[in-house]
Amino acid sequence: MKQTTILCIIIIVGIFTHILSAQRSVIDLQSDWKFSLEDNAASSGELFDDSGWHKVDIPHDWSYEKGISKNGSQSANGGYFDGGIGWYRKDLHVTKDWLSKLISLEFDGVYMNSEVWINGHYLGKRPYGYISFRYSISQYLKPGKNTIAVRVDNSQEPSARWYHPCGIYAPVHLIITNHQSITPNGIYITTPQVSKQKATIKVSTRLENRNYSKQKATLETSIFDATGKKIATKTLPVKWDTNYQAQISMEWSLENPELWSPSSPTLYNAVSKLFIKNKIVDVIETNFGIRSIEWKTESGFWLNGKVTKLLGVSEHFEAGPVGGAWTKSLLRWKLSLLKQMGVNAIRTAHNPAPPMFYDLCDELGIMVMDEIFDGWGKKAPQDYGFQAFNEWWKPDMTEWLTRNRNHPSIVIYSVGNETHGVIAKELVELCHQLDSTRPVTSGHSSSEYMDVFGVNGGSEKTGFFSKPRPNKPFVSTEAPHTWQTRGYYRTKTWLRDGNNQKKTQHFDLPDLTEKEIFHYEWASSDKWVNGKQHFNSSYDNATVRISARKNWEIMRDLDWFSGHFRWTGFDYYGEAGYVHGGWPFRLFMGGAMDVAGFKKDLFYFYQSQWTTRPMVHILPHWTHPTMEQGTNIPVWVYSNCDEVELFINGRSLGKDKPGKQWDEMQCEWMVPWEKGTIIAKGYIKGKEVTSTQYTTAHHPAAIQLTKDSLITNTPEDNMAIITTAINDSVGVFYPYGENTIYYHINGSAHILSLENGDPVDTSHNVGINHRKAFMGLNNAFIKIADDAQDVSLTAASILGEKQFITSNQVSIDAKTIALKGNSPSSALQIYYTLNGEDPTTASKLYTKPFPIEPGTTVKAIVVQEGATILTLMETFDKGLGLCWKKTIEEKSTTEHRNGMRAVDADFSGASVEAIDQIKYLDFHGQEGKITWYQENDGSAAAFHLIFNYASKDNQSSRPMDLYINGKKVSTLNFKAGNTWNSQWKQVATTQNLEAGANYIELRTTGQSAPNIYLLQVD
Repeated sequence: MKQTTILCIIIIVGIFTHILSAQRSVIDLQSDWKFSLEDNAASSGELFDDSGWHKVDIPHDWSYEKGISKNGSQSANGGYFDGGIGWYRKDLHVTKDWLSKLISLEFDGVYMNSEVWINGHYLGKRPYGYISFRYSISQYLKPGKNTIAVRVDNSQEPSARWYHPCGIYAPVHLIITNHQSITPNGIYITTPQVSKQKATIKVSTRLENRNYSKQKATLETSIFDATGKKIATKTLPVKWDTNYQAQISMEWSLENPELWSPSSPTLYNAVSKLFIKNKIVDVIETNFGIRSIEWKTESGFWLNGKVTKLLGVSEHFEAGPVGGAWTKSLLRWKLSLLKQMGVNAIRTAHNPAPPMFYDLCDELGIMVMDEIFDGWGKKAPQDYGFQAFNEWWKPDMTEWLTRNRNHPSIVIYSVGNETHGVIAKELVELCHQLDSTRPVTSGHSSSEYMDVFGVNGGSEKTGFFSKPRPNKPFVSTEAPHTWQTRGYYRTKTWLRDGNNQKKTQHFDLPDLTEKEIFHYEWASSDKWVNGKQHFNSSYDNATVRISARKNWEIMRDLDWFSGHFRWTGFDYYGEAGYVHGGWPFRLFMGGAMDVAGFKKDLFYFYQSQWTTRPMVHILPHWTHPTMEQGTNIPVWVYSNCDEVELFINGRSLGKDKPGKQWDEMQCEWMVPWEKGTIIAKGYIKGKEVTSTQYTTAHHPAAIQLTKDSLITNTPEDNMAIITTAINDSVGVFYPYGENTIYYHINGSAHILSLENGDPVDTSHNVGINHRKAFMGLNNAFIKIADDAQDVSLTAASILGEKQFITSNQVSIDAKTIALKGNSPSSALQIYYTLNGEDPTTASKLYTKPFPIEPGTTVKAIVVQEGATILTLMETFDKGLGLCWKKTIEEKSTTEHRNGMRAVDADFSGASVEAIDQIKYLDFHGQEGKITWYQENDGSAAAFHLIFNYASKDNQSSRPMDLYINGKKVSTLNFKAGNTWNSQWKQVATTQNLEAGANYIELRTTGQSAPNIYLLQVD
């Protein structure tokens, strides 16, 4: 648990005129910062004029706030967001009382290369964007106005292999103590012996004395149970050493302890008080849990003396609707959704989270694989491994370990991900030195040095289970890799790397039907950049090597398989090129939920296997505008009931029982499609306990607003999450709704983000009042001012099928929902036009749906009390929205679906040319280079690299040097053919690729290159 204080003074406006107590104070510095996205060295100065800067609150992520663009410097791996250099400034008003204190400025997370000044005095630099740090500022303060300045440098991009935030994305605190105090991260609590009958609690406390005098001091530590009752206390004298520091250990034996676990996350509290001459001078509270962990080679992970499978997800901190700028209440919402799914563990891939994350995991009962680094050297072109690892790994690891080691939620450390090097030995040794209570693993990185054998995608291969394992405990650190696009279905199996079982070692995953029965996509295939640019099926049939069901079966049934951390819990921004083909795809779709927090069918599969509260879930939905009646649809039902009965329009289709084998985990029927209602009923011991249903929807005609109240407490959190659903005229959800939703807020609040989860929606999330729905849904995340009284949200939309699949009827709907207090009582009026003119109150008043012709743009205004509060627009025409075709053409096989185009790589000296829709690089007689990024999610191995090129130079083979990860490995010759831009020839070579990130580069060698089209990696 992060060390918090008994006396916590929260100042909102940054003007501090109170007399400080004799004890420790923590002041949150979240509001009234100023920000500029311009680099001006003078910004660090005390007298610099920042009056023209923007006002922002912390957490702040300028990259997410700015939005994405095709040329965003974080590139496809970073979701096309930008980097840059930003400055923050904040004024502090100090009284003379402060000058007798020790004052530190503490940051929970700044990405990255932060530098800090106080009153123009330089305090230091911290390169790593995922670590907390602090500076002492006492000596630089003065009575009156003082100025903090922070420079954040993300000019070197890409600095990560996925989206990263930019700026001060986590809380900032002022820590005020006396000269005798408990040191930062100075309390270390362990429970070396734990059983249901008795537990040993050991508290080690480090103290410091900046008075440099050996005054009489004592330390009192008391233990409180979850109800706040004091159950133990001890007081010991403090003996200062020659450096005026002290280390004191206390130990208790506790009868019948309440053990921390995911099902019962009981927390105890240690209160540490430092006395000088019988006067309290410092107090810190530290939450902790009592629990035991063991990792065994043959029987896996044990919690509190019981075998416990790790039902985990890997999760980027930035995955979700606000980028890196999570508030604690929103982060609780995210983690609670994962908990609802049945998740009991999270891997912090591939970096530590801010302290509030671990506080919430302790509170909610989520175990953590706490990971510190992605690589120990360069993986992304400008990442921490490249910029600062060698110099900073030890202080960063020390901060990480000493800060986090009191959290009962953390059950294992991870020090790397798909990287390598003898430095691993030192990393593991430091973990053992600073915290001997937890083992160390990695995501398949220098496994010989690890306590626990962690394997990423390699643990999905059929061959993995027939080879000998190291004689140590095992955990699947990153598996399975499966994809789903919410609301999208295909009955044909899709394997990312094709169907070569010998090459990919994938598990069998048969097609569900002989011919594909679903025929819709995000766009016509002639708009795809390459064959990867399609949605992925929400049946569990889009994967790398193994389905979610098969992976769970294996994990469940093998005793030595401690658990897995699937990739991922939420979809996340970035890594959009490798799997999904690049722009306009902006997301990695591996989550059980999308970035808006909407649940995919996969969520319910895990819920059916990992939870006990009775549930049933049907897939697919039952609205299919272009489906021929009588088409046999595979209907699946995920359930944890004994048996499930399916009904279509009141007729029973029989019962089925969920099985234990992977392909029997879903109840399944082949149902001839007909319009109507499909119902699934779940039975336990013959009694119906739960049910769910879908009804075929007509065209969009209304919106429905719902406020999340299950997780988010609006009065306490000053936060609201509003889901807008598109329905038909009788309130049935329309699962393909894609009309734009417009929002207006009444009262003191603002929109943090609008997110729909659409993988190809490249519009901004922040600073907007509208966003289209995706598959019928959109989420609005609203921040409410602390002093707000009455706050409400009005949403409106012009509704209909974008290209008139079944109807040309258009409706306009507006609704209001109260967020806090009351909403306005006055009615809403809607006026509209169809002729392109902007509507006014003199335009036609909307009273009922109306027909329109293709190519029509409908404009409307929503008026309340005579004032226009919303202006709406929607265009309806052929070719807009989802593509509905009887067959979705695949890209030509000459485009090699699984290849990586040269035009999508980093290159210099060449230009992009095209013929017959094929784009390639032409060097025009100049020299240059091309660099492809290839991620190997298995072990290091030999791969076939096949370069597709064209050349008509009969005088030269135009040789190019091949570099892999910066090292020259070969020179390739490109023999001439008959053309410069067709009849693509191939040059192949076999080379070793490392686990994880690889950079494959071709460089010219004194003369120009052939025209390069594609790289295939087999």
